[in-house]
Amino acid sequence: MTIQTTTHLNLRGNAREALTFYRAVFGGEITVTTYGELGVPPEAPDADKVVFGQLLAADGVRLMAYDIPAATGGGIAAGGETRRENGVTLTGQAFFVALSGDTLEEVDGYWRALSEAATIIEPLAASPWSPGFGMLTDRFGVTWSVSVTPPTA
Repeated sequence: MTIQTTTHLNLRGNAREALTFYRAVFGGEITVTTYGELGVPPEAPDADKVVFGQLLAADGVRLMAYDIPAATGGGIAAGGETRRENGVTLTGQAFFVALSGDTLEEVDGYWRALSEAATIIEPLAASPWSPGFGMLTDRFGVTWSVSVTPPTA
């Protein structure tokens, strides 16, 4: 069993720059997936922006970052809330906690427990980037991104 929590930064167009900066601070390796790699047309404004970025450092530092889509008006949701609208997750929060595990069975128990009295933003289900992904805001106002770590190519 390998459950991990990670700080997930929600940035406005400079996720790649932030990850590069944090790599200079902490060392490690960066992986980036762009919106274009997940099917956004190349001519779209966000095609080259980061939809999933991650820094993994040898000392255990883990950071994730993404660029909130410009088409959402910068992704600002009222009052710092997080919600799903027109297929895009909008957030006014600077970060949320990303919890990941190796299998759907592994993360499902955490998902069910966190879901108690929570607002479900996106149900835990298969997605284009993961065998399981979901997002919720728990009863304390903390937004969680729960996912199955996709197998590496």
